[in-house]
Amino acid sequence: MQNLLEEWSVMRWGAMLALLTLLYGFGLGGAFGAFEDGIKGHLKGKATAVLAGVYGNDEAKMKSVLDKSWMYLKRSHLHAGGLGTAALALMFLLAALPVAPRWKAVIALGQGAGALGYSVFWMWAGLIAPGLGSVMAAKESLQWLAVPSSGLCLLSLASVTVLSFSFLIRKSSGGTAG
Repeated sequence: MQNLLEEWSVMRWGAMLALLTLLYGFGLGGAFGAFEDGIKGHLKGKATAVLAGVYGNDEAKMKSVLDKSWMYLKRSHLHAGGLGTAALALMFLLAALPVAPRWKAVIALGQGAGALGYSVFWMWAGLIAPGLGSVMAAKESLQWLAVPSSGLCLLSLASVTVLSFSFLIRKSSGGTAG
């Protein structure tokens, strides 16, 4: 038991970010349940303020952007739940692998930061799209967050996968694991 706690201690920053991601996702869900009309009203207010200039008084285009913006907020909530949970699961697996503590710390930090960053990306895109008049413009303006955070998620997953396969192959061929 002490060894497991030591392994988690090494990965503490990644684990805290993963837990923060879950808290963020659950918090969004609660906010949606309690304040859906207010959130949608806020988005509509941002779009209405630029209806003439950004949308060219095209209310159908504005409605399309508002619908996608709301979808992006929900996507943020769903990504936070899924990526936060996956990050913690990968950290449990990583804790059991014979990997140097510094690598465990780096991989766990990547998992946690990637999960939180990518979830926040979707929320932020949904919040700024109505004022920009385009969900694509919102996503493009946030590439600096989307690309590195999604990259961290994928790289961390790939790292744990390779380390796990390596360990399993060594174990099945009779090699030592440590």
